[in-house]
Order: sequence, then C-alpha cells, then structure tokens
Amino acid sequence: PELSRQDKTLAALAIFYPDAEDELDPDDVPEALERLNWFIEGGQEPRDEKGPKLMDWEQDFPYIIAPINRVIGRDVRGAEPLHWWTFLSAYYEIGDCLFAQIVRIRDMKARGKTLDKTDREWARKNADLIRFKTKTTEAEDDMLALWGGKGVSANAE
Repeated sequence: PELSRQDKTLAALAIFYPDAEDELDPDDVPEALERLNWFIEGGQEPRDEKGPKLMDWEQDFPYIIAPINRVIGRDVRGAEPLHWWTFLSAYYEIGDCLFAQIVRIRDMKARGKTLDKTDREWARKNADLIRFKTKTTEAEDDMLALWGGKGVSANAE
C-alpha cells in the first residue's frame, strides 16, 4: 500500500523482466505491461468488464492452496517449479470447497442478493473469512492507533 502506482509498475516490471530491468526502453514499457497482463491472465486478453472484488490472493491464499493441491495432485509449494498457467488452470477447477463458499457468499452480498437462513448463519459465523481486511501502511497504523482503531499493516508479521 505504501508504493505509488508508478513504483508498483516498476516493481512488477522488475519481477517479470529481471534481466531487462536496466535495459528496458521507456517507449517499450506500455507493451511490456500489456504482455505482463496477458501472461497473468493465462494467455487471454484482460476482460473489459470488471465485477466486484471477490477474492484477495494474500488474504485467501490459505483457502486456495489446499484445493489447488487436490486438483494438481501434489503440494504446489514444493521444490518442483509450477508454471503459472498450470496453477491458474487448477484454480479454475477447484470446485466445491471452503474457498468457493467464501467467494459465493461475497458474490451474493456484492450483488445485493438475499442469503437464505443457512447462508446467513454461515456468513455470521465466518464473517472474518468473508470480510476483506483493510491493508494499511505503518504510518496509517500509527494514526489509527492514536484514534483507537487498528489496521492490518502490509508490513505486519
């Protein structure tokens, strides 16, 4: 959260093109970003239509990894490298699991759908899984502490 949009862009380019960091011509940056997005999208063009946020890679990771492992048939965090597109394909196939339930409830709430009694009860008991945590910088955490509130610092351990 503490990085500017430009710094986030530069960090993404440095991660994605580690060998070209010092050689990337500024005129090539738009195409480099376009190709980066194409890769992240699994070789598909990014969709123009954006819906509500239904997942957060960092927050939801513990609920994503087990079904991914089940689909792939091994622990994907192991030493053997895994291509991003293989991971993404498994992600699309995770099926019925805790993560799918979390996303389903988030989707229904985002679209203003009425939850049935069972879903309301589940959502109440699992509100901490459904609610997106607010990521704040250390400076914001300090300010919130002065006001008696608290954030979830990006730097917190």
